[in-house]
Amino acid sequence: MILTVNNLATRSLTAVFFVIAMVGSALLGQTVFSVLLLIIAILSLNEFVSIISNDKVQPSLWPVLVVGGLTYGIFAAHAMGLIEAKGLLFVIPFIFILFIIELWRNKTNPFANIAISLAGITYISLPLGLLMYFFDPLVLSGPYHYGIVLGYLLILWLNDTGAYFVGSLIGRHKLFERISPGKTWEGSAGGALFALLTAWGLSFVYHQLGMMQWLILSVIIVITGTLGDLVESMLKRSLGIKDSGNILPGHGGMLDRFDAVLLSAPFVFVYLALFCR
Repeated sequence: MILTVNNLATRSLTAVFFVIAMVGSALLGQTVFSVLLLIIAILSLNEFVSIISNDKVQPSLWPVLVVGGLTYGIFAAHAMGLIEAKGLLFVIPFIFILFIIELWRNKTNPFANIAISLAGITYISLPLGLLMYFFDPLVLSGPYHYGIVLGYLLILWLNDTGAYFVGSLIGRHKLFERISPGKTWEGSAGGALFALLTAWGLSFVYHQLGMMQWLILSVIIVITGTLGDLVESMLKRSLGIKDSGNILPGHGGMLDRFDAVLLSAPFVFVYLALFCR
């Protein structure tokens, strides 16, 4: 019992600092938030390469960190209005540098290394870069504002929190037992209810989106956030590991903490760009 209480305290303390960092940086503006996301991107890419490398697949760490960081940085810079749309084209040659580097590495499976490197950048750098556009008045209606970013994060977190507590209390029917034995349909329904109530409340506070837009946004977040959690669980299960890392006490690694963000952000971005202008 003491161990369980200690673990819960550690997990809770980490979560508090994590929330303060995310919310505080969003309130301070795009520049501070973009720096925090860059740090998260680099740490996540390092974690991804570390856990996936083995005797057969050995992606090159530094090129992945550099190309992944630049990919994120280009999208973030465009989202902040620092570069024009044509600046996004620089992502293309940076990506193909990964192919060229393998010529000199003399590894057994060069194209497997390239594929894993591209997968990591697509999985991590691209979604975090798209998250920066949630501030952007060129994509969203109205002036620059942190409301949608905070709303997105709150819905995501409360969906996860609701799913955990409701699933722990009354969860019986497994959602996807082959990938994540702990998740239940009851927990998912509880998380969805928390998310919808949060979106409803946000519609009275942040008027960048109407009530129906907030509610639709929450549905997208619930579905894609849950799938993001399952995708990361699939990754860990395929590698035979419990956590992606140990950088966050009580929570595991960066990928464990941001799994829902990485899959949901692209879907939310498309929804905001196409239907919320």
